[in-house]
Amino acid sequence: MNYLKVSAFLMVLAVLLVMSGCIDNPSNQASSEGENQTESEAPEVEEGEEVVNIGYSGPLSGPAAYYGERTLNGLTMAVEEINTNGGFEIDGQTYKYNLVSLDDKYLPNETAANAKRLLQENDTPIIFSPHSGGIKAMQVFNEQENFLIAAYTSEPAVTEEGNALTVRIPPSYAGYLDPFTSYAMENHGTKLAALPTASQYGKDWTEALVPYWEEQGGEVVYNSSIDFSKDTDFFTLVTNALKEDPDVLFIGGPSEPTAKVAKQARELGFEGGFIVMDQAKLDEMQSVTGSYEQLEGSVGVTPLIHSEYPGTDQFIEKYKEKYGENPGSEAGYHYVAMNAFMEAMKAAGTVDDPEAIRSHMQDGLDALPEEKQVYTIEEIGENGGFSTALRIAAVEGGEVVTIDVEE
Repeated sequence: MNYLKVSAFLMVLAVLLVMSGCIDNPSNQASSEGENQTESEAPEVEEGEEVVNIGYSGPLSGPAAYYGERTLNGLTMAVEEINTNGGFEIDGQTYKYNLVSLDDKYLPNETAANAKRLLQENDTPIIFSPHSGGIKAMQVFNEQENFLIAAYTSEPAVTEEGNALTVRIPPSYAGYLDPFTSYAMENHGTKLAALPTASQYGKDWTEALVPYWEEQGGEVVYNSSIDFSKDTDFFTLVTNALKEDPDVLFIGGPSEPTAKVAKQARELGFEGGFIVMDQAKLDEMQSVTGSYEQLEGSVGVTPLIHSEYPGTDQFIEKYKEKYGENPGSEAGYHYVAMNAFMEAMKAAGTVDDPEAIRSHMQDGLDALPEEKQVYTIEEIGENGGFSTALRIAAVEGGEVVTIDVEE
């Protein structure tokens, strides 16, 4: 009998301990969830000044972290400069920005969850996202929840579907199809192997390029993709593509893993050219490969450090001083966009009416001083896409050379 009583007591104790552990789990989970949130240096607010929260959800960990950090760097620079200069004024009221950023690991479902959190906890009128999957996930509810999406993606679909509260920051990749194809065919040949990122952006890019390549008389000898969140060794994938003897490899995604794909291809004996999707930047890829030699024959977007706009040189100098490296276009475009949104708020006379801010984006672009024009964005189209002159570049003789594009 005593044995049974002791056993029963131990069982009850065990249950209590398990329950205690379960009770602790929510707090532990909440703590871990909070680890993916960062804020820019809190603005020094004087009496009577108010703070406007700006949201960001992007990849700050995982294989796209390098890309995500640099998009966030551009925003951070703009916000800190605006605050240091005393903020901005609307109808006698001074405002300063607080940038709240969340890591979504490049996963669209995480972007959507982050957006909900930013709205509930920080009441953000604008949320920036640097990948099409996350942007599309937010577009499911952003009009109902009444917030602006600052969309850093060249995917044209994000502004073709009629979402009235989306602003697409970089130019659409549709404009790159012809010059990229023409350069690759003229310099390397007509057989294409596709090995882009497996993200939604990569799929959309491929669905646009492949039929265009074929329409120009080219042949697609291999069509697959790489999941950079899972694949770290590209030997088998690249080997399978090269078995088809392509003249050109279509690659892309974040710069760092894209460069590793190019490097692997060269190590396996590939001597052809590369079409590089616009997310990857030639100069950032070179920092991984060690030289431009392994990128010879590549065609892609013009690196920011090889661009010439009124505010480019000044921005590069400030960015290098702050971060110790050259900026990419993702940093430059985010810097310009944040300043344009501020000017649009001033023109609209509000910091918390997304519809009014959106309707004054052209005023915001027109008001940008030259020193803020890291890129000159001439207008915002009716569909919400910024219009910037198309610029492409290639690697020839171990150097980046710019190529004129007829528009």
